[in-house]
Amino acid sequence: MRHLILTFLLSLAVSVAFSQAHTHQLSSHILDVSTGRPAAGVPVKLEKLNEKNGKWTLVEEKKTDSKGRIKDFLDYKKTETGVYRLTFLVADYFKQQNTETFYPFIEVVFQIKDGEHYHVPITLSPYGYSTYRGN
Repeated sequence: MRHLILTFLLSLAVSVAFSQAHTHQLSSHILDVSTGRPAAGVPVKLEKLNEKNGKWTLVEEKKTDSKGRIKDFLDYKKTETGVYRLTFLVADYFKQQNTETFYPFIEVVFQIKDGEHYHVPITLSPYGYSTYRGN
């Protein structure tokens, strides 16, 4: 019986650890601090800078989920180091909230230098925003 309990607990621990492992190198989220709620349905573009010619190339575009999150930018199998830009297209989000905003979109440029996980969120209000490197 003790063996079965230990096996179950070990299996549960491995399961929890595996479910928390990141399969993608980049994630983001948006918290609307004017409402205290996540900003759902916001389109976010990810681009990579071609450092040879100075042009941006679209990598992918996604929308924030009901919790204001995007968990799956840059699959670890395809990730490259370099300079990236996230563009948060917030104009329609505020329009749906019947709220005027100073920012039609927000660009955040950052550098990936290694194989670690990067979390680049923003806190948002109609007349301000902030960003940081999360985990």
